[in-house]
Amino acid sequence: MPSDTQNSPPTAAPRALSGLLPFLRPYRARMALAFLFLLLAAVATLAFPMALRALIDGGLTPQTGGAKALELREHFLALFGVAIMLGLFSSARFYLVSWLGERVTADLRNAVYAHVLRQSPEFFETTQSGEVLSRLTTDTTLVQTVVGSSLSMGLRNAVVGSGAIVMLVWTNPRIMAIVLLMLVVVVLPAMWIGRRVRKLSRASQDRVADSSAIAAEVLNAVPVVQSFTGELREALRFARATQSAFETAVHRSRARAALVAFIIIANAALLLWGLYRGTQAVLAGTMTAGHLGETVLYVGLLAGAAAVLGEVYGDLLRAAGATERLMELLASESPVASPAQPLELPQSGQGLAVEFDAIDFHYPSRPGQAALSQFSLSLRPGETVALVGASGAGKTTVFQLLQRFYDVDSSQGPQGGERKHGVRLNGVDVRDLSLENLRQHIGTVPQDAVIFSATALENIRYGRPDASVDEVQAAARGAFAHEFLVALPDGYDTFLGERGVRLSGGQRQRIAIARAMLKAPPLLLLDEATSALDAQSERVVQAALDSAMHSHAGQRTTLVIAHRLATVQNADRIVVLEHGRVVEEGTHSELIARGSTYARLAALQFTV
Repeated sequence: MPSDTQNSPPTAAPRALSGLLPFLRPYRARMALAFLFLLLAAVATLAFPMALRALIDGGLTPQTGGAKALELREHFLALFGVAIMLGLFSSARFYLVSWLGERVTADLRNAVYAHVLRQSPEFFETTQSGEVLSRLTTDTTLVQTVVGSSLSMGLRNAVVGSGAIVMLVWTNPRIMAIVLLMLVVVVLPAMWIGRRVRKLSRASQDRVADSSAIAAEVLNAVPVVQSFTGELREALRFARATQSAFETAVHRSRARAALVAFIIIANAALLLWGLYRGTQAVLAGTMTAGHLGETVLYVGLLAGAAAVLGEVYGDLLRAAGATERLMELLASESPVASPAQPLELPQSGQGLAVEFDAIDFHYPSRPGQAALSQFSLSLRPGETVALVGASGAGKTTVFQLLQRFYDVDSSQGPQGGERKHGVRLNGVDVRDLSLENLRQHIGTVPQDAVIFSATALENIRYGRPDASVDEVQAAARGAFAHEFLVALPDGYDTFLGERGVRLSGGQRQRIAIARAMLKAPPLLLLDEATSALDAQSERVVQAALDSAMHSHAGQRTTLVIAHRLATVQNADRIVVLEHGRVVEEGTHSELIARGSTYARLAALQFTV
């Protein structure tokens, strides 16, 4: 999905907001109760002018005496009773609607986040994480404003305004009929301005997402920025992005201000004309003072409702843009998904048999360049195989296809009911397995260890969340991590900081190895974990890797990416890749004896 979404076709505001319906349906009962209180509050509001008319026409006559004073008091008590009902009903409506806004926003954020987590790496090739974060925060906040406030205010004022119109037409039919006809003239220009506001709202939100994406990217690379003295350049780049967002927001605000001003002025002009005709009727003796007071209040309610609706309409247009962006994100489908009826992975207790059958693969972002070409490789259960070759030879691609982050090219799909080419584990094509089942059987130690902002215990337990403390410590001992972990200020309960900033590179790698060992998978993938370490750290981490490879001997198949050939001399088999193809394979001694590609690589690394 492209990150630049501002060129997407515009969608009408009501249509875009309809994407929220699935998130509102589970709370239909609360919505109905909130709407009931909204109606009751609106009825109480509309009852005020009627009570005032009764007070003026019935309670403020020239008569005197106790009876008149008692009648006057009853009128004021009636007005106070209406105020009490209005306060109670409005309070209940406010609580229910606020709860609904918070709940729907939380559900929406959860849904978007969970959906993004299920996307394949192809999604992140074209979508920046900063943009996703902007949608999770800025866009959902706009939706919360509408669902939890603006929408309720809009409905309330729509009901009050409609009720005021009905009462005005009922009490002054001829005058208000003319006013209503003229209101149509107001609606059409307002709709035109509203469409302009909505387009600018969408553009404004896209520009905010751009600045968020820049910030997220740079903050994750602050040491590099500082080492290249790029602070000023990055600050200026962010400032340009925020300035663009500001300018777009100013255009949006200007258009929205014009919309609000037009609605208020046009409605006020029309309604004041109707009020003027009403005062003429009082002077002519065809309308009572109470009737005029009632009319004044209904006119005020209608004018106030029109003004609020103008504001709410602007909020709805902004929320429509936000909802549209969120729905686009939720509508994005990962090209990699579990099959409708997944097969079970047969177990032998001896590791997994792995087979690549004449695989062709192109990354979606590089369709003209083959990452793997007619790649074939078989691993026996319990075998340890190393992949070597220059950067770009296709080694990492093998790992990604095994974990099904990508699928092989579509031309290699089912042929006559059977899959002609593919990646198989124990004879089952990985595309026929559920993603969860497949990845539960695979453990990975990446080249760049990932450490979460949590304790050491939680980081290792990420490999198996239900593991006991003893099991975690056993995995740490196997990864040669126990000694440095118990030496931390709080031992295994020490918080490691964002991305493990409190640890050295070798310590982070050993935690990653312990995490994979705790999972105890039948297939272990080791992406050279020592290439970025110093000699001392490399020896310790290599010992941890050897421990991981040889634990559960015969029950675990291991595939290793090797940049330093010294780390895989004892592998059962070494496979050499060039340009996505297997060019030779054998043991270390066999390949050295052949004097071909591997021998040349070994000569470069082992010759002083």
